[in-house]
Amino acid sequence: MPGVHDRGGWPTDEMIDRSDHIWTDWEYKTHALVGALRFRELMNTDELRRGIEAIPSEDYEASSYYERWSRSLETILTEKGVLSTEEIDTKVKELEGRWESDS
Repeated sequence: MPGVHDRGGWPTDEMIDRSDHIWTDWEYKTHALVGALRFRELMNTDELRRGIEAIPSEDYEASSYYERWSRSLETILTEKGVLSTEEIDTKVKELEGRWESDS
């Protein structure tokens, strides 16, 4: 059975959203972090994809594109021992409210 990320051929009556997306600061930073980690060879595209594909269906559906990237990054960095979940959580709490909101 295909995972939630495998949309090829799934029937739907929903229109495709073709509007431009205005990036928020945290999305730019997430994108840049992925590039930096690739450059330093700490992760690759396949690892990022594996982390995204491992997100439970309900969470995947409720997450935006870069929220999925961010979640995958946390998985990869903790698996490799680069950061702990506690270190990430501490930094997130420290930075809360400093980034633009999506609204």
